[in-house]
Amino acid sequence: MSIATRVASDSTARHVADTHDVIRVHGARENNLKDISVEIPKRRLTVFTGVSGSGKSSLVFATIAAESQRMINETYSAFVQGFMPTLSRPDVDVLEGLTTAIIVDQEPMGANPRSTVGTATDANAMLRILFSRLGEPRIGSPNAYSFNVPSVKASGAITVERGEGKTKTEKATFHRLGGMCPRCEGMGSVTDFDLAALYDASKSLSEGALSIPGYSMDGWYGRIFAGSGFFDMDKPIGKFTKRELHDLLYKEPTKIKVEGINLTYEGLIPKIQKSILSKDPEAMQPHIRAFVDRAITFTTCPECEGTRLSPEARSSKINGKSIADACAMQITDLAEWVRGIREPSVAPLIAGLQHLLDSFAEIGLGYLSLDRPSGTLSGGEAQRTKMIRHLGSSLTDVTYVFDEPTIGLHPHDIERMNELLLQLRDKGNTVLVVEHKPEAIGIADHVIDLGPGAGTAGGTVCFEGTVEGLRGSDTSTGRHLDDRATLKDAVRSSSRALEVRGASTHNLRDVDLDIPLGVLVVVTGVAGSGKSSLIHGSVAGRDGVVVIDQTGIRGSRRSNPATYTGLLEPIRKAFAKANGVKPALFSSNSEGACPACNGAGVIYTDLGVMATVESTCEECDGKRFQASVLEYTFGGKNIAEVLGMPVAEAEKFFSEGEARTPAAHKILDRLADVGLGYLTLGQPLTTLSGGERQRLKLAAQMAEKGEVYILDEPTTGLHLADVEQLLGLLDRLVDSGKSVIVIEHHQAVMAHADWIIDLGPGAGHDGGRVVFEGTPADLVAGRSTLTGKHLADYVGR
Repeated sequence: MSIATRVASDSTARHVADTHDVIRVHGARENNLKDISVEIPKRRLTVFTGVSGSGKSSLVFATIAAESQRMINETYSAFVQGFMPTLSRPDVDVLEGLTTAIIVDQEPMGANPRSTVGTATDANAMLRILFSRLGEPRIGSPNAYSFNVPSVKASGAITVERGEGKTKTEKATFHRLGGMCPRCEGMGSVTDFDLAALYDASKSLSEGALSIPGYSMDGWYGRIFAGSGFFDMDKPIGKFTKRELHDLLYKEPTKIKVEGINLTYEGLIPKIQKSILSKDPEAMQPHIRAFVDRAITFTTCPECEGTRLSPEARSSKINGKSIADACAMQITDLAEWVRGIREPSVAPLIAGLQHLLDSFAEIGLGYLSLDRPSGTLSGGEAQRTKMIRHLGSSLTDVTYVFDEPTIGLHPHDIERMNELLLQLRDKGNTVLVVEHKPEAIGIADHVIDLGPGAGTAGGTVCFEGTVEGLRGSDTSTGRHLDDRATLKDAVRSSSRALEVRGASTHNLRDVDLDIPLGVLVVVTGVAGSGKSSLIHGSVAGRDGVVVIDQTGIRGSRRSNPATYTGLLEPIRKAFAKANGVKPALFSSNSEGACPACNGAGVIYTDLGVMATVESTCEECDGKRFQASVLEYTFGGKNIAEVLGMPVAEAEKFFSEGEARTPAAHKILDRLADVGLGYLTLGQPLTTLSGGERQRLKLAAQMAEKGEVYILDEPTTGLHLADVEQLLGLLDRLVDSGKSVIVIEHHQAVMAHADWIIDLGPGAGHDGGRVVFEGTPADLVAGRSTLTGKHLADYVGR
């Protein structure tokens, strides 16, 4: 066929380019997926549903998004690929019709203490340019307004060329003004060390005087101290001269030679500041965080008053506001202030900044300020902050992948989130959403329901079609989609209360409150109304209070439910006692590890810039242990067989007969209580879904002794069917005599409460007040608050 004929025929028929309108997945087997095949329509909004652990993330993130990213990475040169993470091809037969995937997940926005909402979204960069153009007095370039850029001064000789072959040496001085506060180095806070928490003054260094994590005298630090010659290792620190104490604590970096090796010696305090305090406290390991809390006091920098900026940066103003004032304003107020700047020379810059700030308000984050550290954002806030950069994007025909974008949102805010997802779709993009909330599932053009169960009981496609079709299906999601909780006939009464007086953390306005004890209390309100500020600021930290927050659990491939919950400890001891050997033999991270794979169960083959190949270890057959260790049994099972058991089977195994182990059974009981009976004890944490991780954390922290339990959004990542099980667990906690306070937006949890505390009426400075206290029935009857109206609609009143 000639080109002319082909064009003529195509003018009446559908163009061949328009036939690529689906993403085809055939034979997906990643994690628990069971050879599934689906076709996902492009330029539509597809929602993936199913119980927690059914395989949603395995299909969307580990298969579709991962392959898209891998193929994009392969377009770079081999040199560039050498600096990028190597991604292996997902376990799938065919993937066709992929487009560029942009992932907007729930991961925290980094643990860098220098990162703020402003620096993470480019709002600070635009403000710095604005102030460098219009600020009075003018102090310099945009760098002069950046708290991450220090001021630099230098002087010395320079060589100046004059005519042919003639040079002249002249003295020159160089000065670059940065915006960093010199006192706190742009951190906003200064540190004060409790020396008694760093060392025991009655001991010498060789006796182990230092109590800093990692500073053992048996390792390199001991050799460096001994080889430095600055002090006597056998002399108690309390008897050091002023010079010796200064050298131990504050000495500036100095070159020394120890055992023929050139090294740098530095005092303990500057060393700690660089190695430990440069990290965000939230990202520290528990024992290091405990040391920081014990030994170091953080106070607001007296010079910059916490703004992080130099005096010059704070002196330059536009319409009476400095850049520090602008960053401290609530974003909705800052947007109004920017609207008032009328200067034609920077009109395009102001328009761009205005659009960015309005996007914050659209997405329900107008209550934040640009100077808020990004590490303090919740998972839902972090996800929406990442979403902002995509709202005004001119990219089309890309695939946006969202992981539960409604997390942390009040029902009132979910409506706005739905509009934003539809906006992205209407621009010609493919939108893939993993979601549990009925309000978000309802806007889907196409639904793929995975299940029927979790873990090995899931991994198959139970339904594919429209929302109406899902309602009529007999799947777990279909049955629960129109479930509406009913208000309890009778609520528990309380005779005791936890007093909160004058709470003013963040946006709270001198709140006085009596929180009932011995009942299930739900604290609710729109995002940013002050719920977390009230509970974490005024209740958490008291004696007998256990806090189970939203922070995700971290773990490598070597971590599993048994190691995370502490279950492996009593199991190892039971094996060791029964066989008369050391407990260390029954750890794949210690003496019992297979020597070929070092206890990983797999062998990694590095192929340079190509994907690292992962293959099952042939020596241990993926069991992680030495063959000699597997000969030891307990109750007729070896350690690998025990770690291969599901929680429900292990619970029975350790409850009776010769394998009876009460300590292990107690932990397994808690895992079963939170609905993780199907999880195998040795399953790597890296393969767990968000909902499974949330419940694993709940099971581990419930072991802490306390009278009051605070749970921050425990329904995160939970399917509608899993929420019922969670409510049963909360009831059992209250019935056992505990007090439970839940910060939550889920209407089913609100309806199940004995007492509701509603904050609002709005977010930021429009919130911070208690707008309702009472029973759910009174809240629904009054319909006086946003929460009351949504809860009344939910329960059908």
